[in-house]
Amino acid sequence: MAETVRILIVDDDVNTRMALTDLLTEDGYEVITAADGEEALAKVQKAKPSVVLMDIRLPGSDGYEVCRQIKQSQGPTAKVILYTAYINAINATKAKAVSADDILGKSSDFSNMRNAIRDLV
Repeated sequence: MAETVRILIVDDDVNTRMALTDLLTEDGYEVITAADGEEALAKVQKAKPSVVLMDIRLPGSDGYEVCRQIKQSQGPTAKVILYTAYINAINATKAKAVSADDILGKSSDFSNMRNAIRDLV
């Protein structure tokens, strides 16, 4: 039997977390969620997700800082996809600087996120 792929969704918007959870659960992934960076870091340590899918704009530490901390604590094999409604060259440069595996624009159909996760797992 194939190993279950666990996805951690980090977003302060409950509606986005619910929509992504529903979508990714339908795709066969095990999904856990966090509402902020502190909660995300705790869940990464405990649950060891295969992929972290994280909004850049979070209360407290932003997604860049949380990504940096995940990569520092879990090593370069940790998979982190950042997303934002404001995709631009500055955000892409910042994502690369913290070793994010991908940065995506937030869209209503989430197909770009599904494809990015499939590519990483």
